[in-house]
Amino acid sequence: MLRNTAIHIQSGNHISVGDNKPKELPNGGELRCLRRTDLVKALANDLPWDTIQFGKQVISIEEDPITSYPILHLQDGSVVKAKIVIGCDGVNSIIATILGLNSTKLSPTCVVRGFSYFQNGHDYGSKYHLLSNVNDRVKLGIVPVTHKLIYWFVTRKWNSQDLKISRDRMLIKESTVELLKNFPQETVELIRNSDLESLHLTDLRYRSPWDVLKTNFRKGTVTVAGDAMHAMGPFLAQAGSASLEDAVVLARCLGEKIQNKPMKGTRVKEMVEEGLDQYLKKRKMRVFWLCLQTFLTGTVIQPSSLPMKFLSIFLLIILFRDPNQHTRYDCGNS
Repeated sequence: MLRNTAIHIQSGNHISVGDNKPKELPNGGELRCLRRTDLVKALANDLPWDTIQFGKQVISIEEDPITSYPILHLQDGSVVKAKIVIGCDGVNSIIATILGLNSTKLSPTCVVRGFSYFQNGHDYGSKYHLLSNVNDRVKLGIVPVTHKLIYWFVTRKWNSQDLKISRDRMLIKESTVELLKNFPQETVELIRNSDLESLHLTDLRYRSPWDVLKTNFRKGTVTVAGDAMHAMGPFLAQAGSASLEDAVVLARCLGEKIQNKPMKGTRVKEMVEEGLDQYLKKRKMRVFWLCLQTFLTGTVIQPSSLPMKFLSIFLLIILFRDPNQHTRYDCGNS
């Protein structure tokens, strides 16, 4: 189903602005750029119609003194008595805070994202393109979604004006066009013709690899998944994939513990907790290595001291001899 919403990216290239000599980029396996809305719809279509409720933000959790199950207090004043809580509420996760996790760290890099639509089709084919200006530490990524739709992103250093710019989409577009004035004209036009409503400027946050390694991600029947557990920079482009892996492993671990098994009272809670522990055991080292490789890659790419860059390069060579091995991970066999 999802394959019908996005074309298969066959290859990619990297161009340094001013050099204009394309360098082929490796393409490990099947690569498609999915719109978040298409993914959410595909997942939601298999659920009962009243399963999902929107606009329900958690502000606090307490433990039921009788059952020890979590009680959620929502922003709209409503209360939910839950058997299991899986916090998938992103880098600023309330659930993660309640579990006692350290706050995510702020990266020196920010990203502008958007879509550009071409009524008569674009000329990028089925290749993704990465253009960079080494002097300004600016990167532009161009990824076809369909033969008429392009997803693009620009990474650059965060500055004091970005908080104001991020609140005004026209300012986002104008500042990005100005930033790319030395890039090829067709890429500047790509940004200029983008859908204004699709534009977002955000800072990048991450959870340090050692926090992932040492943290207990469960309290009773409450745990986290996705960015709430393992927020990472975009340098490996694996955060979304890792979140889907979380969902697969979590469902399997819980299913093996509680599906078709007659249980009552505290025994149900014990089995759920065992299932969550099994999920976290299977996921912790996988996401630790992803976070570590992403962190080291980001240190090399982003502004940092020369000793840190050299140390990161050394560790990448020693620990990640095959830099694309993470793309061949199969969560169905973990």
